[in-house]
Amino acid sequence: MSANPNSFINGPGGSSHPTPEDIVLYAMQLVSNQDSTAIAGHLANCAECHSELARINGDLALFASIVDLHAPSDLSRQRLMQQIAREKKIVPIAKTKVQAEPEADSHPPIAAFGRSASILSIEDRPQRHVGRTILAVAGWAVAAALAIAITFQYKDREALRNTLAAQNGAVQRLNTDAASAHQLMDALTDPKAVRVSLSTKPQPKAQPTGGVTYNPEKGKLIFLASNLDPLQTYKTYELWVIPADGTAPIPAGTFHPDDQGNASVIMPDLPKGIAAKAFGVTIEADGGSLTPTAPIIMSGS
Repeated sequence: MSANPNSFINGPGGSSHPTPEDIVLYAMQLVSNQDSTAIAGHLANCAECHSELARINGDLALFASIVDLHAPSDLSRQRLMQQIAREKKIVPIAKTKVQAEPEADSHPPIAAFGRSASILSIEDRPQRHVGRTILAVAGWAVAAALAIAITFQYKDREALRNTLAAQNGAVQRLNTDAASAHQLMDALTDPKAVRVSLSTKPQPKAQPTGGVTYNPEKGKLIFLASNLDPLQTYKTYELWVIPADGTAPIPAGTFHPDDQGNASVIMPDLPKGIAAKAFGVTIEADGGSLTPTAPIIMSGS
């Protein structure tokens, strides 16, 4: 598209202005260097055309925010300009002299283009069909590619989120198990813990035996027993800590032996700082008791 001074339209006072289409092509950098220089010189001295250029640039920025466009290569631009040059030009039909009103300009005035108009609503000229087709196809292609990319990215993000959630759950379970194992090993290996073996009077058969590992400073206790006799369903074994200061025995937990006579009490809730004189086991009603019931069937000190 040429923007030579002969294509300028007359404005108020006889001044010449570039046509609206020429300003659009100038804003899109689709005019030759000579035409660009001519339009730039006019814009420097014409506030009306300068305002029109600012509005067109705003429309171009809005269009660019919808579709990402890439500047054509020199070869593509040359082919486009050659195609535009080959397009047929529209020649207006001369009106008869009997017409009362003067012949209208072939180009709409700047005022008609107006701020309410948009470069997207300019009537297409034949020489711009190729450029508009290329831009439309490129816009749809970019939009489709962007939609596909967003879909895959969303699916990948969901899969990653699910994987991270599963890993976080596994890590939390491992941390909990590690903390419990650490407490158990600390109670068994603490050098301040005392170890006591419990047994009954010697009998011909294997007698019930038990062992206590107790740390008075931390209130940690582990009790393991074997060869225990089975009990009636409404009875239970109960372990007792007998304090060294002579105070009342402290219940340390109830337990039932399995089919092999084995039982244990692991880390009961005991007060800290209670020195133990001895340990004992009694048979109580199911649910346990606050005070031991005689006789004490197993004891150790």
